[in-house]
Amino acid sequence: MERKTFLTSGLAALGFAAIAPLANSCKKESTTTTTDTTTTTTTTTGGTSSSSCTTGASETAGPYPTITPSSYVRSNIVDGQSGVPLTIKLTFTNTNSSCAALTGALVDIWHCTSLGYYSEYTDTPGGGYATIDYTSSHFLRGRQTTDSNGLVTFTSIFPGWYSPRAPHIHVHVYNSSGTSLLITQIAFPTDVCNTVYTTATDYKARGVQDTANTADMVFSDSLATELSTVTGSVSAGYVLTISIGVAA
Repeated sequence: MERKTFLTSGLAALGFAAIAPLANSCKKESTTTTTDTTTTTTTTTGGTSSSSCTTGASETAGPYPTITPSSYVRSNIVDGQSGVPLTIKLTFTNTNSSCAALTGALVDIWHCTSLGYYSEYTDTPGGGYATIDYTSSHFLRGRQTTDSNGLVTFTSIFPGWYSPRAPHIHVHVYNSSGTSLLITQIAFPTDVCNTVYTTATDYKARGVQDTANTADMVFSDSLATELSTVTGSVSAGYVLTISIGVAA
């Protein structure tokens, strides 16, 4: 299955709340242009100050979106997969409300295994790896609701990579009624990826990714809003943090 081709059968199974936004977002992973929206707001804190609220880049959901995301309300999405532990902390702000915390939003994430496979599909990550039927598996997928600070936290593993993409995590944000607000993706710092992929047991067979963030078909024109901060170590695990603006 080509990774640049969205699976029609998967799209049909998503239901009305997700079909329209996913259909419209199938463009970027082949050839599209990302649009960032920036609005300037002024706030007062012991005087005056100004800040810019930037809406996260709108991206494709890719060829492997979660088929029934409402079935996977969970914070721990490891589901038996081996890899370097990764805590994912995503904070969402409302760019239509002076970047106040976006509370009560539904957030779905999904990403590949240490060797580049996705669950819920028959998948071939390339690089000489075999095709495996993972249609009955649901690893590395989950949904959470943003708290009063706009935060969701997931427990996962550090994702691997597959050609021709840089390492990434997919994110889909809905309001509490299930209306799609944003589909975006998260990039990883190259130095951290290099450390994981050259030293951690579950990744070394694959080696360093073959596509840089700056050459990636998704991140090349939108890296400023999609690059996460990752701290930690292979032995202790990593923590990923990023703030994402949503026009809610």
